[in-house]
Amino acid sequence: MAVKWTGGHSSPILCLNASQEGLVASGAEGGDLMAWSEDGTPLGHTFFQGADDVTSVLFSSSCPTKLYASHGETISILDVRSLKGSLDHFHVNEEEINCLSLNETENLLASADDSGAIKILDLENKKVSRSLKRHSNICSSVAFRPQRPQSLVSCGLDMQVMLWNLQKARPLWITNLQEDETEEMKSPQSPSQLLNPALAHSVSVASCGNIFSCGAEDGKVRVFRVMGVKCEQELGFKGHTLGVSQVCFLPESYLLLTGGNDGKIMLWDVSSELEKKKISPKKQKSPIKHTHRKNTKRATYTKQGENSNTSVTDEAQGEFLPKLSIEHGEKVNWLLSTKIKGCQSILVADQTSCISVYPLNEF
Repeated sequence: MAVKWTGGHSSPILCLNASQEGLVASGAEGGDLMAWSEDGTPLGHTFFQGADDVTSVLFSSSCPTKLYASHGETISILDVRSLKGSLDHFHVNEEEINCLSLNETENLLASADDSGAIKILDLENKKVSRSLKRHSNICSSVAFRPQRPQSLVSCGLDMQVMLWNLQKARPLWITNLQEDETEEMKSPQSPSQLLNPALAHSVSVASCGNIFSCGAEDGKVRVFRVMGVKCEQELGFKGHTLGVSQVCFLPESYLLLTGGNDGKIMLWDVSSELEKKKISPKKQKSPIKHTHRKNTKRATYTKQGENSNTSVTDEAQGEFLPKLSIEHGEKVNWLLSTKIKGCQSILVADQTSCISVYPLNEF
């Protein structure tokens, strides 16, 4: 059963992030931003004028009290110890920002927006160093690759996933997710294609920097491997019965969290499937030990191998099964894996005004 953090927001929470010191930040509809302690106590609050939704929050790793937040077309930099005033702010995007990503050296901040553009902000010189314009629709998610501060991946509602190197103004590699379907799915008469196009919602890169995942509206989760200046899709599996709104690799592992519009949260061991395909990602230790739609169904856990009517895969058919399935009961807006009081936990933002916390220690 999830622990609920309440008393902070009064509108649906859209985004989450955690600092290395255990602080959590959340952004919500209408311009609300909250800071929380690791026990769920509200520590601070600010409201951005203009009532623009807070769509992405991001802590600095080198300075854990520094917080980046996007609201509307603006990026604000705040001190989480005193949220009432911003340290700095930038207006470099032409339309609403959907996602922020900071590279490992923390000199570059990427912001993806509704126009399809990705602005690369040089934080040292406080100016845009690159404007990446190749998505033909909303760019929904962007992520710098760990250990490669000049490289990032992006995805959008144009159904495209792209690999970028900031030394070039064009993508090194592009794939259209709709094109990886079967011939039957490609048929223009296919109701599945018309009702569930592969609009790409979220990307996440594993700590190694070479494996990344993408979640899309067709319910599929795809896992790619970067090979020089191109990528290859290594896995593609039906993770959810509705769109996959969030994908998130756990730190220092190939365990992948996914959340969907079907109200389910799942944990997948991607490395096991890659090994079956004789692909050997760098071994990393597993940390697992360590639309407004209401549904009041109580959240439940399902481990792999247990009988459950919530499973979307069939082990008897040899398909890829999640290690863990949680019947969360609400459309997932954001997923985050972090340590809460020393225990690896899943934090979930959904269509409600509270944060749900699921501990992973018993799994």
